[in-house]
Amino acid sequence: MTDGSASTAHSEPGSLTSTPPTLAEVARAAGVSIATASRVLNNSSRVSAEAYQRVCDAASQLGYRRHRAAWGQAQRKVNAFAAVIHAGHRLLFTEPFFARLIGAAELELAAHGIPLLVTTVSGGLVETVGRYLQGGHVSGIMIVSDHGPLPLSATLATLGTPVTVIGRPLRPQPVPYVDADNRGGARAAVEYLISKGRRSIAHLAAPPDTGVGADRLAGYRDAMRAIGATDAPVAYGDWSQASAAHAMQRLLDQRPHLDAVFAASDVMAAGAVRYLRKAGRRIPEDVAVVGFDDHALAEQIRPALTTVHQPVEQIGTVAARWLLAAVRGEPVGDGPTVLPTELVLRDSA
Repeated sequence: MTDGSASTAHSEPGSLTSTPPTLAEVARAAGVSIATASRVLNNSSRVSAEAYQRVCDAASQLGYRRHRAAWGQAQRKVNAFAAVIHAGHRLLFTEPFFARLIGAAELELAAHGIPLLVTTVSGGLVETVGRYLQGGHVSGIMIVSDHGPLPLSATLATLGTPVTVIGRPLRPQPVPYVDADNRGGARAAVEYLISKGRRSIAHLAAPPDTGVGADRLAGYRDAMRAIGATDAPVAYGDWSQASAAHAMQRLLDQRPHLDAVFAASDVMAAGAVRYLRKAGRRIPEDVAVVGFDDHALAEQIRPALTTVHQPVEQIGTVAARWLLAAVRGEPVGDGPTVLPTELVLRDSA
């Protein structure tokens, strides 16, 4: 709250009489110093998660947009889009989801003569890449796998450049996102296992600081609660086969009689299958296994993997089309696009 001497000159964002909100007003609304607000909006890691969220919320509510350099403002041509994968480079080369998604988006943009620049960001690189994007080098930004206490989407939304996110952000952000129905797909997978008489069903969960991981875990718990299973065993991995194999070992140690596993991805399901075989468990006779994604890997695993199909290529295409429309000034929706999933039955469950 402010008194009369501290009142601001701008009215509602977007009105004809409004003046753009300033960084000082964002800082005051967030209850932080101007220096802290500046660090947040420049993607500095030298702020607390609480301050980061307060500044991002204030910037969103006020409709704050940063000024670009003059040369950037003079650009009229759409030069390139950027795909920023908020994950380490290891995942880019080991998780098939990223190659399929980026390939589909790149194909869509190539038809319009627009290149797609791809980079991964993690750790200190978040600040470096954030500064590059703020320089006006790209006309649209696609953020993939945004997660953690300092999400990129919150600060990049203040650039005035069209931004879309792949995957539901854990916290509401002022940018549209495209996603698959992760919660519904996970629930359907576990309900199928239940329909086959499985009752001791464990979940190999993805990192809970991602919307995808949180939603698939929630779908698993929805189905388990529906049958009164209050003690549903969960072990976490980091999307890799190795982490899933270790998680599977922990689950078997705790629940030697478990009869089914729902994994948060096909890659993690492959790790589970590897350890189950090592432990002498037959699949699906002793333990049924279901994955999520429906990558080519699902048909290569033996036995072939029952999994949840998500339309990865369609997600990439939809995100690219949204950015294209936005930079052209065409009407676009600002809400989420959630695409349906489908259970694909094979031999593992």
